[in-house]
Amino acid sequence: MFADRAKIIIKSGKGGDGHVSFRREKYVPDGGPDGGDGGTGGDVIFEVDPGLNTLTDYRHRRKFAAEPGQEGGKKNCHGKNGADLILKVPEGTVIKDAESGKVIADMSGDNKRQIVLRGGRGGKGNQHYATPTMQAPKYAQPGQDAIEIEVQLELKVIADVGLVGFPNVGKSTLLSRVTNAQPKIANYHFTTLQPNLGVVDMDEGFGFVIADIPGLIEGASEGVGLGHEFLRHIERTKVMIHVVDAAGTEGRDPIKDIRDIMNELKAYNPELLKKPQVIAANKIDAIYEGENEIISSLRKEFEPDGIEVYPISAVSGKGLRELLYKVKELLEKCPKETFVYEPQFDPSVRFFANEPYTIERADDGAYVVEGPKIDKMLGYTNIDSEKGFLFFQKFLKEQGILKELEDMGIQDGDTVRMYGNEFDYYK
Repeated sequence: MFADRAKIIIKSGKGGDGHVSFRREKYVPDGGPDGGDGGTGGDVIFEVDPGLNTLTDYRHRRKFAAEPGQEGGKKNCHGKNGADLILKVPEGTVIKDAESGKVIADMSGDNKRQIVLRGGRGGKGNQHYATPTMQAPKYAQPGQDAIEIEVQLELKVIADVGLVGFPNVGKSTLLSRVTNAQPKIANYHFTTLQPNLGVVDMDEGFGFVIADIPGLIEGASEGVGLGHEFLRHIERTKVMIHVVDAAGTEGRDPIKDIRDIMNELKAYNPELLKKPQVIAANKIDAIYEGENEIISSLRKEFEPDGIEVYPISAVSGKGLRELLYKVKELLEKCPKETFVYEPQFDPSVRFFANEPYTIERADDGAYVVEGPKIDKMLGYTNIDSEKGFLFFQKFLKEQGILKELEDMGIQDGDTVRMYGNEFDYYK
């Protein structure tokens, strides 16, 4: 079976605990604290593997965990960092939070490697807690906890052109004729249960990827039959070719078929109908005269809307050259970059959502925000990167911290201090 989706549980590595120990050396009376820091837990990283085209590896194993950091040791020895867990996925895989359905990462375009869960920060050893009044601290900081979440992996095929249409209209035959793909072809409904990809090579080095998308039935947008699989893959395509039976061998109404598909596209995502479309009126080898009533009706129905009709025979190859040059013309007008879903969710946010925090004014007028959730979020977030800082800013807003600062009278330019980090507040 084509592994189009998979649901797995991923867990980052727990940070190693800080160590409590004291110097015990000959001729060194009253040795001070020398407990080392714990190691950082391993990250969970998703990486694109060009050799993969399914999610099969994740259908038979459910849980994946990075390595925890080791505890610190005596004589200021730092604990070993936990090994990262690298999960290989095919290009086009979208990683979503299973609970909310929000996008965590889209492994497409330039995004070949993504840290989805950061390992816990190692705890500090007792050497860090020595003060003039507490010279023998018996406390060390525990390592940060691991984060464990369930994610949904969805493979959305990346193809320039998608062949859409009801089952048994000749999509697989058309794909095999214009590319080097070798899809299974049979005269049965719903024979295509997975997207088949092929490359169309044209003159002057121009080529494009074309996909035979799984057959659609009415109700697809509601998940009927293969519907969601069909619609998931069509999201990435730039141009759609509606393939219909122009000879009427299946007893179907091609106009109704195209309208039904358009209605399903609209119900799933109205933006899909804005993609350039063209109609391939297939099976003209079974028509005695040059152009029959079906083709004339298709022209009358759709060409006023700018959707051109091209009579073709996927079996004999007649009309394919004209169709492919039209598709080339449409592709040249499309944006070159791959459509990539924007991240909507940071797994760390929910993990620390219910932990307390405090906001106080320091003697120098700065607003000091502290609490376990703040400390942990700073440990898991790379605020030096633009993306990481925006996620942290979003976290502060969603937790109501920014609103509370505003209620306390914070003004533009005021300082906000959080565990050694200082920020200038601007609304």
